[in-house]
Amino acid sequence: MASRLVRGTAIACGVAAVAGAGIGYALGDPVQPEDILPARKLSDGVCDRIGDVASLLPPASKASKEPVTLDQVGTSTVTCTSQSGSQRRTFSSAAVKLTVTPYGGRDIGAGKVPLSPAQNAKWTWERSPLETVPDRPYPTKLGRTSRGLGGESWAINALVRRGDIVVHVVYTASPIEQKAAEQAALVLADRAIWETK
Repeated sequence: MASRLVRGTAIACGVAAVAGAGIGYALGDPVQPEDILPARKLSDGVCDRIGDVASLLPPASKASKEPVTLDQVGTSTVTCTSQSGSQRRTFSSAAVKLTVTPYGGRDIGAGKVPLSPAQNAKWTWERSPLETVPDRPYPTKLGRTSRGLGGESWAINALVRRGDIVVHVVYTASPIEQKAAEQAALVLADRAIWETK
């Protein structure tokens, strides 16, 4: 008998809370900070887990087979970078910048239920002017810019979303074919999505 009373009271309280929130939104009450879900923190090893990216860069010289890893900055928004040049002479020319952004909820005004983290990430992704790529496991957008005269240098922008996470890859390399550059950028984005599940 006592357990039924406790269970009934709990259900009644839950219904009242939901109804109260609904009435508050309907009447145009301001959204309270505690109603907006915060963005999650990512681990400090996201870029390490993406692993060696040497195979995704232009062909290496015969002299070096060293792995190429991504350096990480941040855990709220994570930025992973790697660049060939004076420090890394393995590749003709390559630069990778991968940004992983976990979104929090968003206030969209009095009288409206705030966006969830996933809804906010989707809202942001949909507003990107990049071209949508069909038949991908995650919502994906892509942009490309040819650099130089021979069509052997490309800058690729890839934007991939999963739940509350949006991954933005900026991949620039030379010499490389367009399709190879696009594929490399998408592989990097997919790896980042996988490592933030």
